[in-house]
Amino acid sequence: MSDQNGSPFSFTQQQNEAPPDAQAPKGPPTVETIQQLGTASTPSPGESNIYCLNIIGQIEGHIVLPPQNKTTKYEHVIPQLVAAEQNAKIEGVLIILNTVGGDVEAGLAIAEMVSSMSKPTVTLVLGGGHSIGVPIAVSSAVSIIAETATMTIHPIRLTGLVIGVPQTFEYLDKMQERVVRFVTTHSRVSEQKFKELMFTTGELTRDIGTTVIGVDAVRYGLIDEVGGIGLALQHLNRMIDEKRSNPIGNPNMSPNVNNVNPSMNPGAKPVQAPPAAPPIGGGQA
Repeated sequence: MSDQNGSPFSFTQQQNEAPPDAQAPKGPPTVETIQQLGTASTPSPGESNIYCLNIIGQIEGHIVLPPQNKTTKYEHVIPQLVAAEQNAKIEGVLIILNTVGGDVEAGLAIAEMVSSMSKPTVTLVLGGGHSIGVPIAVSSAVSIIAETATMTIHPIRLTGLVIGVPQTFEYLDKMQERVVRFVTTHSRVSEQKFKELMFTTGELTRDIGTTVIGVDAVRYGLIDEVGGIGLALQHLNRMIDEKRSNPIGNPNMSPNVNNVNPSMNPGAKPVQAPPAAPPIGGGQA
């Protein structure tokens, strides 16, 4: 065969020719770094013994969210936590949260994974740790929140097809109790106070619940301290040193953070068992 000019060519020659974009020479590495990251150079941390896990956007569960949503997929997070637990070079895990919430079961699965790790863990809430992000925030050995960060506490919501029968509301009630039980077990907030924040009316425009800001989250007992990345790494390095000196101990397997070492949260007082809270009405959800 021949081209328009009459010159012969083969299909093999045509397939081997690279597109013009692939043949164009790339610019210097510094120029590419500026174009991608907006800076001439990035710091090189080297090999670290701390694994950093980001949980951002919406936590995606069993349903794939639209492509324009920024999501954290739980099927990506869980293998990372397993790998960090098995890697002997990783001595601690830092979880950074800036999430609007998402799938309840996916969020609880991540929270259970973090709380059951044998290595020291610290969660840092930046921006927001809303909805199902609250159990993840309290699941670590030490929880820290930025002064301007917020946490929204509200009842369980249900999207999609809803069958108007009593069993639907009983299912929501049981799922909600799982969240309440996990949060109160892994933090210093009482069940009565947490449900009070959850069912507050008049604060959120189109919902029931409460938005808790940094200092208030510590005052209620949800979070251990107000701080940032420096304080988070300080706690993590301290727990790593303690684990090296006592490798048998497991800082994350205590049944209740109410019995945590006072040095982990200076000024923390043991919380007395709360009085029996009234049952959650199905109509409130």
